[in-house]
Parts: sequence; C-alpha cells; structure tokens
Amino acid sequence: MEVTGSTTEFLHLCDRARAEGRAVGFVPTMGALHRGHGSLLERARAECGFVALSIFVNRLQFDSARDLDAYPRVLDADRAYAERARSDAIFAPAEQEMYPNGPPEVMVDPGPLAHRLEGASRPGHFRGVLTVVAKLLHAVGPCRAYFGEKDAQQLALVTRMAGDLDFPVTVVPCPTVREPDGLALSSRNARLGQEERLAAPVLFDALSTAATMVRQGERNADVLRAEMARRIGGEPVARLDYVAIVDDRTWEDVTTLDGPTRALVAARIGETRLIDNARLPREPSTGQPAVQNTVDTHDA
Repeated sequence: MEVTGSTTEFLHLCDRARAEGRAVGFVPTMGALHRGHGSLLERARAECGFVALSIFVNRLQFDSARDLDAYPRVLDADRAYAERARSDAIFAPAEQEMYPNGPPEVMVDPGPLAHRLEGASRPGHFRGVLTVVAKLLHAVGPCRAYFGEKDAQQLALVTRMAGDLDFPVTVVPCPTVREPDGLALSSRNARLGQEERLAAPVLFDALSTAATMVRQGERNADVLRAEMARRIGGEPVARLDYVAIVDDRTWEDVTTLDGPTRALVAARIGETRLIDNARLPREPSTGQPAVQNTVDTHDA
C-alpha cells in the first residue's frame, strides 16, 4: 500500500491502475476509520481492481473551531486499518496541498437542498463538503466513489454534483453500519459518555417506530414526525434538532406517504450531535420485519 500527500503522485497512481485495466474504487474520509469506513472499503475491494482512500480533515465544512480541533487525527492507526482492508493507496494531503492559497475564493454552490435540514443547522457546511469532494474527485480521476447512507443528505448532494457537473464518477451509495443496539457508527460516538451512549440509540428507535407505524398503515407524515419527536424528546439527555420525512428522490417534505420516502433525525446527546436516517417501507406489513432495510446492523 502506498501513502502519499501529493495530488500529482496520487493521480499518477490512479492513472497507472486504469492504464493496467483496473477500475479505481475511491473512499473519501476524514480519518479516524471505523467499521463504517471498513464496509465502504470492502465494497470497493469487491468491485474494483484498485482501492484508494483519502484522509483529510476539511476545515471548510466545520462550523465550529472546537469541533475541528476535536476531530481525531490518527494517521498511523488509519494506515494500519487501511492495510488490513487491503487498500492499495492512501491520499493524505496536508492542508497546504489542498488549499495552497488559503481558503478558496471559488467554491461549489450546492443548491437549495443545502439550506435545509443539516444545512439549516450548519450553514455553509455543504458548500465546504462539495468543494473538498470536487477537489478529491479531480485528484483521483475516473472512478467509482463510495459514500455511506448515514450521511444521506450529503450523499444526495454529491450525487447531484457529479451528475450536474459531468464528473467521470459513479457515486455508489452504501448501507449504514450499526452497532447491535442500532446506533449508527460515527467517529463522534467516541465522545459519548456512558449515560449518553446508552441513550444514543433513541435516534434509531425513533426511525424504527416510524417504520413500524408505516407498516401498520400510517400514511400521514405529520403523525410520523410527531411520534419521532416524542420518542427523542422523551430521552432526558437528548435535545432534538429536527425530524423530517422527505421524498427520497426530490428531498422535498411530504405530507402523505405515497412514494419512496426517507425519515431523518438529528439530536444532541449531551454535547455530541448525532444524525441518522432510514428509508421507510413502501407498503403495509405482510409479515416482514418491522423496519425494512434498517433491522440488519449493516443497513439503513
């Protein structure tokens, strides 16, 4: 496995793999790798002949200097993890390599979706995300790029950017990886204290409850939102940020479930902000598990 901080060298490695007839699979990360990232690398390994990942903590997407400073930087551990996952290359640039002239004056406009939900809670976040993703995709070249569904709004925006701006990239969505109690894996989980960790699965519980209600025939989105909010609000250490139910294609809010829909939640558990989401069932129950696509600990 090769590790480089040079954009030019990284592109050369990926170009060489393509010249040898190997498809390039790319997993962009900010490091602090865990089983969620591992599932993306595993999927890329199964589908591509050359697997590369990036490790770069992108200050443009942080709305808090405290959060930026607190993000773990553990390159040696990440390198060992990537080697175990049989990765071929790591791109780990310094900030000077990514932004040689300081914060860029020209950034990617993520469009109206970026101002809702996570964008409303974290203004400017998605502008920073798409800007760095665009730069990383230029650094890797034509590839299959793997993104987790836990960050579903980010995934939707990256997919739109790649399509609207004709990137030579296939964006591959990958299921969320969960702990046995349903908590979605995240580097932020390490910040949870013991009581907070016990409370954190309330987000998944809210999503699961909504899915169960849909399977029982509920189609009123307001009823589902109210129940999700009630579930999270009933947890003493949780402070609700938002609950939402959107059309899974357009990301517009829905009033009645009559097509593919996604439920999303965000809350602070203690001082740690967590997000989660799940596709909701399309049909009332016919004996299947209560939470389609979310019961398994490797799906969301």
